[in-house]
Amino acid sequence: MKCSRCKQPAFVKIKRHNASFCESCFELFFSRQVEGAIKKHRMFLKEEAVLLGVSGGKDSMALWDYLRSAGYKVWAIHFDLGIGEHSVHSRRIVEDFARAHQLPLTVVATKDSLGYTIPELVQRTRHRSVCSLCGLVKRYLLNRFAFEKNFTVYATGHNLDDEAATLLGNVLHWQIDYLAHQHPTLPSPHPKMVRKVKPFYTLTEEEIRIYVRLKNLPFIEERCPLSRRAKSLDYKEALELLEDKSPGTKHAFLFEFLEKAQKFFTPKETVNLKECQICGMPTTQEVCSFCKIMQKVKAKEENSCTY
Repeated sequence: MKCSRCKQPAFVKIKRHNASFCESCFELFFSRQVEGAIKKHRMFLKEEAVLLGVSGGKDSMALWDYLRSAGYKVWAIHFDLGIGEHSVHSRRIVEDFARAHQLPLTVVATKDSLGYTIPELVQRTRHRSVCSLCGLVKRYLLNRFAFEKNFTVYATGHNLDDEAATLLGNVLHWQIDYLAHQHPTLPSPHPKMVRKVKPFYTLTEEEIRIYVRLKNLPFIEERCPLSRRAKSLDYKEALELLEDKSPGTKHAFLFEFLEKAQKFFTPKETVNLKECQICGMPTTQEVCSFCKIMQKVKAKEENSCTY
């Protein structure tokens, strides 16, 4: 097997592109994918400070490594969710990487900032799915931190597989609002909402895994123990079956939607955002979803203390 670009011996085949690469040409392919995404969607500039959410998983660690190697100004933030050994291991990986490369990092423990770990919040809000609750908390804390520290953009490591699975779930349930806003760059609709970007949206999980191994990057391999029943895993599995039979299916599904179909889901009227009566962050309601959750948790604890 020869490299499609330089004709030297190849070490990997990217089926969806019908191409094989040697190590140096794979790095060039990887870089072009990321830089192309950043430039096409005007995600951020070289001199712009980027806040990066880092979980310790392969995607966020790869993005962290790539952006710092490419000369971007990155400040990482890690949320210690208090999920037993999984969180301990994740935090250690992130802190060790930051220390080894002298990178700026902020660690926020939900137990310290909210008074509860994610498992404790899950126990007190059984009506919500675990991943939905965790995602809501992380998005809220990430945006609030970005706003308070004057960042103009924050990035996450969501990849092509993540985005295609999200799209499939939204289509199956016809989540019109979510379809309207699924995009690698979400502009700021309010002064207190920071622009969100996904530089890895053109890369698959497998391609990112190859990069991580090539760079010998540390990452936590185990899935979050609370995500075992996540619907997104079912959607990924279904798409993977199609991908095995027809390489490029996930790519076509996501990119054709973004280029041809999303415009039909664009809302005709602009959403009227106001500020939450409790925390002051943007919301479409009087009280934002995050504060509603925290109100219910605290009310439940107060009621239990009266008995």
